[in-house]
Amino acid sequence: MSNRQVRLATRPVGRIDDSTWSITTEPVPEPGDGEFVVKVEYVSVDPAMRGWLDDVRSYVPPVAIGAVMRAHAVGRVHASRNDRFPVGTAVAGLFGACEYAVSDGSDVTVVDLDLAPGPTWLGALGFPGMTAYFGLIDVGRMKPGDTVLISGAAGAVGSVAGQIAKLMGCRVIGIAGGPEKCAWLTDDLGFDAAIDYRAGSIGRALHAAAPTGIDVFFDNVGGEILNSALAQLRTHARVVICGAISGYNATDPQPGPSRYLSLLVNRASMAGLIVFDYADRFPEAQAALSNWIRRGDLIAREQVESGGIEAFGRTLNMLFDGANTGKLVLEV
Repeated sequence: MSNRQVRLATRPVGRIDDSTWSITTEPVPEPGDGEFVVKVEYVSVDPAMRGWLDDVRSYVPPVAIGAVMRAHAVGRVHASRNDRFPVGTAVAGLFGACEYAVSDGSDVTVVDLDLAPGPTWLGALGFPGMTAYFGLIDVGRMKPGDTVLISGAAGAVGSVAGQIAKLMGCRVIGIAGGPEKCAWLTDDLGFDAAIDYRAGSIGRALHAAAPTGIDVFFDNVGGEILNSALAQLRTHARVVICGAISGYNATDPQPGPSRYLSLLVNRASMAGLIVFDYADRFPEAQAALSNWIRRGDLIAREQVESGGIEAFGRTLNMLFDGANTGKLVLEV
């Protein structure tokens, strides 16, 4: 048997392409003492991956040239010399974009496939769900009755965040691209309103949807959407900066928000969110999210792409084309 892996060949400038990656083939590794080998079944595809390719200071080191692409994944233990992870155990961890991976069990989670399938453990029950939960509850200090605005609302994090806000008694407005995504937000997920950012002025649409202003803005997009939201803040509003996908492929430095003085006028706050800061509290979030899914109160949607390891680059670019709804996952 062989193990195909996606490795970083060159650091991209702007949009990634085929030259960014190399596909290598090696023998399937053997586990050492205390280790086990995972046969990867699904790889998570996330916007943050684009930032991991740049050689700049960030919350994690950049992926090294020649290294296997960093990625969260779900699979089953294929061979083991670790009693805590016997053969056949379903696990999730930072295994990388590959077919087989070796682990010593650090930061690996045993997952319950009877509760939810593997892709859901990379979405609503994985880092996107954790991000939505702690971003709203801890960073956004959301409370019942708040008006909550979410950009990138049809994505992995935004779709879960909006549902959490509704479950906690908030009025929720989502921003997404295209009428189909907007209809999904309101008709299936229960958002109170949805704004199609491709359909015209975001500022006017936002004023119509939230005439009295916004209490919490959960931002996954940045750029002009962030600027428009800042103009609609209420007194003591909270802005959660989760991501800025609109600028991830930019080749020039991106300008900061021009309407930042709204934070001063409204005595509002804006704070960044890195989900790894909450690792010791993941069981809290997983318990709540699992319960909502089990009761049917939260819809977990994954878009699973086929094509195996070779399709990783193409699948990653789908995020920047707005071609996914819900969590994007690659089937290995």
